[in-house]
Amino acid sequence: MAGLSLLTLLCHRAVSMLLKELSSLASPLSAPQVDKLKQLTAELSPLQLAWVSGYLAASAQGQEGAPPQSQSGQTLTILYGSQTGNGRGIAKALAAKAQSLGYGVNLASMGEYNVRNLKQETLLVAVVSTHGEGEAPDDAIELHKFLGSKRAPKLDKLQYAVLSLGDSSYEFFCQTGKDFDARLSALGAKPLLSRVDCDVDYQSQSDNWQTELLERVKPLLQAADGAATNVVSINAANAGINSNTGLEYDKQNPYSAEVIVSQKLTGRDSLKDIRHLEIDLGESAISYQAGDALGVYFHNDEALVAEILEALALEPDTRVQLGAESLELRDALIEHKELTQLYPGLVQFWAETVQSDELLTISQDKEQTRRFILSHQLVDLVKRYPLNGAKLDSAQALLDKLRPITPRLYSIASSQSEVESEVHLTVALVEEERDGQRRFGAASHFLARAEEGAQVRVYVEPNKHFRLPEDPQTPVIMIGPGTGVAPFRAFMQQRVAEGVAGDSWLFFGNPHFEQDFLYQTEWQQYLKSGALSRISLAFSRDQAEKVYVQHKIKQQAKELWLWLERGAHIYLCGDAERMAKDVHQALLEVAMEQGGLTSEAAEVFLDELRSAKRYQKDVY
Repeated sequence: MAGLSLLTLLCHRAVSMLLKELSSLASPLSAPQVDKLKQLTAELSPLQLAWVSGYLAASAQGQEGAPPQSQSGQTLTILYGSQTGNGRGIAKALAAKAQSLGYGVNLASMGEYNVRNLKQETLLVAVVSTHGEGEAPDDAIELHKFLGSKRAPKLDKLQYAVLSLGDSSYEFFCQTGKDFDARLSALGAKPLLSRVDCDVDYQSQSDNWQTELLERVKPLLQAADGAATNVVSINAANAGINSNTGLEYDKQNPYSAEVIVSQKLTGRDSLKDIRHLEIDLGESAISYQAGDALGVYFHNDEALVAEILEALALEPDTRVQLGAESLELRDALIEHKELTQLYPGLVQFWAETVQSDELLTISQDKEQTRRFILSHQLVDLVKRYPLNGAKLDSAQALLDKLRPITPRLYSIASSQSEVESEVHLTVALVEEERDGQRRFGAASHFLARAEEGAQVRVYVEPNKHFRLPEDPQTPVIMIGPGTGVAPFRAFMQQRVAEGVAGDSWLFFGNPHFEQDFLYQTEWQQYLKSGALSRISLAFSRDQAEKVYVQHKIKQQAKELWLWLERGAHIYLCGDAERMAKDVHQALLEVAMEQGGLTSEAAEVFLDELRSAKRYQKDVY
């Protein structure tokens, strides 16, 4: 304890001296960067401070911008492009394994990687997911574009490996990983091993790939004889010291939090059921920033599980195996397996089990399978195509075909500057009627039924690509219909806490003013105080002609363009399938109409805004 106290004293004294110098000298850091440094150091433990101190000292001795080197002269550069955190988690695990072997490692987000260093690399690993309709995740967009451009260098000296993550339920499965593989190869790079495309249940494939990769690079990164370990450098921003998620609670180890408020936001006659939830993070020390998401684990509805078991004539207490754990079938389905989201392999399995010609035809056609998956759950599948004398090998056989539950991400609707140890969510109940039965989204139904006092397992998923401008005086334009308004509530709480007033504009839409104006009182108070300078509302069903946020954007084209000329940042949150595309098209039309741009030039303009982090999306 005495040694730790001395370490604490020395570390804090060193940091205090550094901050004092930063305050008195002409610092190369901006004021916001100095504030971030102060905030970070205040949160770190003595051991973390010591690690940071050592890292900065080592970095100061090296060449600026040069990748860290191991004693063997080779460095394994691991880049990740991740939308939901899976890619980042795999990349960090791989980096830790390589580090334990004494290898030089440079771990970085693709969004933070300097593409000019690419031509100097000799060993590169890319772990990348696919987002939307075959699109690169936000942090991989620039590198993806660079590799496909004429500026990309020859990479004859590079050896690489690609692990791609995706969901086979979607048409462009693992497309971004396939693109990276093809483009690196076209530039002359040689694969260390074949690309691996992982589905949602990726853990086993990923573990095997990591083992094989480390074996392949062993001759190239062998630790020097007689050395206890090589000098290993990992990008500090990605080394596991993360002020957003903390060291203890993450996707692999979620925190069990308590629901302290659950209230319905929409009116009695609304067609939507949208809830406001407040969750107590207690003593977890979990922190987050405005723009981040909350990962939520859920349990399946007991009534849904009972309906599935009855349809399959399976006994709830049948013993099944999940890895090394033995448990009852009912509990396995409630707590561990996805029941509301199908995937192609499951549809094919059931078609072959029941020998339905209709379902076999569907399962053999990608487009028909995709449409079927979007409109059916497991219970619909087994009831619409019953066994009818066909034999299911066992409950275990079905269980093995079901995917594990994956947490759902919700945009956080609060700022810790306002709510401290709480986190707020805005959740719409996903509900449809099929064959006379109401079907629900698993996570939204779980949260909608969660009463005050209920426990829910959560973790923070940082979103560095949805952040308020560093300069608080920069105007912001927030476009968030429906539950897409959630992060903008967090933005406003943050701005008010920082004393920022004005130069903010909200576009919000929903069906009816009286029933669906989410957080109406709060927005009116922000307008009255001047914290929010403008609001444009689109209530689509309150008049004969439907009006959406994209229509309001075009109506306000002149003023919106003036804001953009003043350097405004645009933020868009909500439905990716239709709304985001319609808003994007409306912004293109504004650029063409007000800026005199051609359609091609307007696309380039919005692309440049995105590259400059002035056009950010959080769509789902």
